[in-house]
Amino acid sequence: MQVYIKRALEQSIINISSSFPVVLLTGARQVGKTTMLKKLGGEKRSYVTLDDPMVRELAVTDPALFFQRYIPPLLIDEIQYAPQLLPYIKIMVDRERKNGQFWLTGSQVFHLMKGVSESLAGRVGIVNLLGLSRAEIMEQSHHSGFVPQSNELKNINKQAMPLDLKTLYEEIYRGGMPAVFVDKKINLEVFFSSYVQTYLERDIKDLTQVGDELVFFRFLTAVAARTAQEVNYASLAGDVGISEPTAKQWLSILVSSGIVYLLEPYFNNTLKRLIKRPKMYFLDTGLCAYLTKWTSAETLEVGAMSGAFFETWVVTEIIKSYYFQGKRPPLCYYRDKDQKEIDLLIIEDNKVYPLEIKKSANPGREAIKHFAVLARTPLEIAGGGIICLCNDLIPINEQYWFIPVKVL
Repeated sequence: MQVYIKRALEQSIINISSSFPVVLLTGARQVGKTTMLKKLGGEKRSYVTLDDPMVRELAVTDPALFFQRYIPPLLIDEIQYAPQLLPYIKIMVDRERKNGQFWLTGSQVFHLMKGVSESLAGRVGIVNLLGLSRAEIMEQSHHSGFVPQSNELKNINKQAMPLDLKTLYEEIYRGGMPAVFVDKKINLEVFFSSYVQTYLERDIKDLTQVGDELVFFRFLTAVAARTAQEVNYASLAGDVGISEPTAKQWLSILVSSGIVYLLEPYFNNTLKRLIKRPKMYFLDTGLCAYLTKWTSAETLEVGAMSGAFFETWVVTEIIKSYYFQGKRPPLCYYRDKDQKEIDLLIIEDNKVYPLEIKKSANPGREAIKHFAVLARTPLEIAGGGIICLCNDLIPINEQYWFIPVKVL
């Protein structure tokens, strides 16, 4: 019997489907897009996948006949393979004027989004699915978007399951792909090797202008080795042997296909000395560990990239807390040319919540010393602190907390 893991995004999908004729669910391969939508659609919604070459050929060459054969309400998997369907979907939804007619998935939106914005503007609700969050794995209540306010932190801390260092790094090492979680005996090297090969052959070769898959794989590995670092196109290009414009284009492919997230820097006109390069984070730490050749959770935890993986996991858990409520993550980071840096800023309603991320059980109060630079911004500091490996929620002062990683 197949195990189904309830996803935090389910209610958002239902709500969006009741408001728009088309729902587009994007995200990397193997994060559970199709499984979730088939579960939600049940017997009432037909299903077709464009991964099937014969079905894809029909969709590309004769969209009108395709929609005579497949009648809405319809779930179309991997819509990026047949953007020719989008104008026909527009005609059908404009004629019928019913919400929830079409559910679409796309694991490579590099070319897809242009077609969607041109054909389905105002008719489509777009949501993004990532791998499993810890809240989903532990079947805990979900954040409506993580905000480190005192009352919310206290409430979450009461409910949160304990999380020790060994368990944390086992979760980091395995990542959030549902197949990896469901089958504890799965051979991770075989799984991720197949995953990368499928990604390179289907999404990269079929949908982009990447000529050399081997060089692109080296680029993917170079990006994985730099997770939680600022983007440096010259360094990436030099390591892989490509031009800087190519490195920039290829990184945008990784972002659009749900492999990498770019965390933009905070920018304010009154602060002239800010660093303007984004930081990049792999959205699945298991895939990142495979690409950087860590052989176990134990070696990863004591290795040179241990802190970078911890920061990556924390940031992606916070990203998931927003995406899974159908929200855009209001996140950035701070760094200026005086080397003052804040790992993460959550900015909502003109309020800012600064966060440092430290792989330590006792990081010390000096870790928040750079928070003072935010007094020069127009934002109200409303809470924050240091996300770390402490066992309990502990106040630093009236405004900031030592925040145990288990609350994410």
